[in-house]
Parts: sequence; C-alpha cells; structure tokens
Amino acid sequence: MSTTQTSPQPAPSSDTAPVDIKLEVVVIPVSDVDRAKAFYGDLGWRLDADFSAGDAWRVVQLTPPGSPSSVMFGKGLTSVSPGSAQGMFLVVDDVEAARAQLVAGGANVSEVFHFEHDLLHVTGTNGRLAGPHPERRSYGSWASFSDPDGNGWVMQEVGARLPGRGLGSLNVATLTELLRETEQRHGDYEPTAPKHHWSTWYAAYMVARQRGKGSEEAARIAAHEVEESRR
Repeated sequence: MSTTQTSPQPAPSSDTAPVDIKLEVVVIPVSDVDRAKAFYGDLGWRLDADFSAGDAWRVVQLTPPGSPSSVMFGKGLTSVSPGSAQGMFLVVDDVEAARAQLVAGGANVSEVFHFEHDLLHVTGTNGRLAGPHPERRSYGSWASFSDPDGNGWVMQEVGARLPGRGLGSLNVATLTELLRETEQRHGDYEPTAPKHHWSTWYAAYMVARQRGKGSEEAARIAAHEVEESRR
C-alpha cells in the first residue's frame, strides 16, 4: 500500500476481543473467462477453483504466489464492465525481479518507475519518473501491467514495512502452530546439518510456508539458504 498515514482509530472495548477482518477475494470483470484464466495462470498464479453451472454461470479463482488474498472472475458473476477494475495493488520484495518474472509469463509490464514527489496515481502515466526510487525507499518503486481486458495492476516494492503493517494474515494461534512445525522440521535437519545459526533455517522455512510451499519443499529451501549463508 501507499505511505499515507491515517488517524488512530478508537481502541475496542477492553471486554471485547477484536475480530479479524481479512481481505479474501477481489472480483475482476473479464469478457473471456478462459483467456483470463490462461493469462493469470501463465503468470504463475495458483488455480484454486473453476466451477460452472450450465452455460450462464462460471467462477474461476486464482491466487498470486505468496498472497493471502485471491482474485475471482467468471461468467454471470458481476455486471461490471470488463476492464474497469483499475489500481489493484500487488506488493513484492524486488520489483525488478518480479517484473522480469511477469514478462517471462507473457505480461506486458511497464519499466520500473517512481512517482514525482511520491504522489501516487493508479491510472495513466501522470507523474511517473523512470527508474526505481533514487533512494530505493520502501514503498517507492513501481511497475504496472494490465490483463487482456485492460484491468490494471500496479506493483509496489516493499522492503521494510511501516509500523503496524505486514504479516496481517498471521494470528497468535497460526504463528504458534507454524513455529512448532518449524521447530520439529529443524530438529529433523539439525543432526546432519552443517554448523549454522538456527534463525537462518527458521526464517527461510517460515517464509516458504507462508508463500504456500509444502513442508518438504520448505525444508529444502531452508537447507539451501543455510548453504548459501555459509559461502
């Protein structure tokens, strides 16, 4: 998201536990369901569902790599005009690497840019300056692309999040379970592992699991990270 600051909101009553309200799905309007499915699938987005009921109704859901939220499109799902969804945000650690990956998947992605005076515009090219942010400031470097219908995405590089932002999909119970799993998997790895600091393995494993990798693959990724850190 942008760097816009908001005023503090009233705290919940002390006798009322806050309720998580998480963004789950964004509906995007398309004219050709199969074309949209192929486009997003080629970008590496995971296919979660493809349901239909006769010729009049169909819903397809996909999820970007590592995202807790998904996109949904289909037939008979919305009356909004195809291509009218604009300014949808994707957040990445490295905008140049992410751009290269999307281009390899067939997307027509803009060159990396930053905004003059950090003034965000989600449509058009007004205020765009070539290249990443001069200080490579978190939230400051961007790229954009559209799907075949013209639904517009902006991709923002976030290296360090502002206070209170990030890992919003985790809660205490989920994090506790993930830590226990990580501890167990590291225990299996440690007897034959080279000398390393446990935090390197833990961090790599937990990030991989958060990005949707299975436990076996996450363990391999973590072991590779340990090897890389020793070089």
